[in-house]
Amino acid sequence: MPLRKCLAIACFAVGLTAGFGHDASSQSARTIKIVVPSSPGGGADVLARLLADHIGKTDRQTVVVENRPGAGNTIGTEAVARAEPDGNTLLINTPEFVINSHLRKLNYDPLTSFEPVCYLARSPQLFVVNGASSYRTFADLLNAARAKPGELSIASAGPASSPHVVIETLKRAGNVNVTYVPYQGSAPAVNALLGDHLTAVLASYPNVAEQVRSGKLRALASASATRFDQMPDVPTLAESGFKDIEADIWFGVAAPAKPPQAGVSQLIRWFTAALQAPDIRSKLADQGMFAAGICGEDFAAFVRKQYEAYGRAIRDAGIKAN
Repeated sequence: MPLRKCLAIACFAVGLTAGFGHDASSQSARTIKIVVPSSPGGGADVLARLLADHIGKTDRQTVVVENRPGAGNTIGTEAVARAEPDGNTLLINTPEFVINSHLRKLNYDPLTSFEPVCYLARSPQLFVVNGASSYRTFADLLNAARAKPGELSIASAGPASSPHVVIETLKRAGNVNVTYVPYQGSAPAVNALLGDHLTAVLASYPNVAEQVRSGKLRALASASATRFDQMPDVPTLAESGFKDIEADIWFGVAAPAKPPQAGVSQLIRWFTAALQAPDIRSKLADQGMFAAGICGEDFAAFVRKQYEAYGRAIRDAGIKAN
C-alpha cells in the first residue's frame, strides 16, 4: 500500500497575547527542553540544535537539547510521554515514531500520548550503488535482482526503520528477491558499500551526498514524490515504475498530550518563524534537509496518515521486530 508524503503547505500561527504563563515575562522565564531520542550528530540532533539556537537568540528563550537514544528511539520518546504536560518538554520525532507502535508493545501511543506541534523538515532517501558498479539505472538493479534471486543485497539503517519498510515494500511491489542487511546506522552501511561488500544502500541524502558528488557512489533513484534541486538527474521511484512508494525522512516536534493551548500556539509561532528564517533554511539545506513548516492540526493529520500508511506497509510486507 502507498506510503504517502503529506504536501508541505506552510502553517502560520495566529498572534498571541498570552504564552505559557500569565504574561510575557513569566513565559520567557521558562526553560524549553527538546528531547532527541537518538544519538548526537544525526539529522534530528542537528535540526534540534539549529532551532534551539535560533529561538534562543531571536526570542530570548532558554531552549536546551537533550539526547536520550536507545531501543529504536523509544526510550527518549517514552520519557517525553511521561513528562509534565506543560508545553516545556518537547520531542523530535521521525518516521520511527509511528513505525515502532506497529512492531512492539509500548508504554505510550503515538496518536494519543502526544500533541503534534510542527512538521519541521524532510530529507530525501536515495538508493545508491558503488560508483564502480555496472548498474547505471534502477531498472538495471531490479533486473539483476530478478535474474539472481537472493544474491543481491540492499542495506539500510535498521531494522524496523523507515528505509527498511521502503525496501520490503519495494521487494513486494517489484517482485524481487534481495537480501536485506540492517546496520546500526547509515554510515557503516555506506562504508560497507564503498568497500564493495553490498550491492546497494538506501540512505538519506545527507549520508550519501558527498560520495555521490565525488563519484564514489551512484544514485539510482530517490523515494521522494518529486526530484529535488540538489540532484535533478536522479529519478524518483515513481518515475522508475513504483508510483505508490514515497517516503522522505521527516522530522517533527511534539509535546506530551493536553498541554496548554496558548503554550502550543507560542511554540508554533517560534518554530514557524525559525523555519522561515533564510539562515536556518540555508543551514538545513547544507545538511540535506528542507524546511516544511506544517503545524497544529495539519501536522496531526500528517502523523495519522503516516501511522496508517506505515502500518499497512509493515503488515503487507510481514515485517517483525527483532
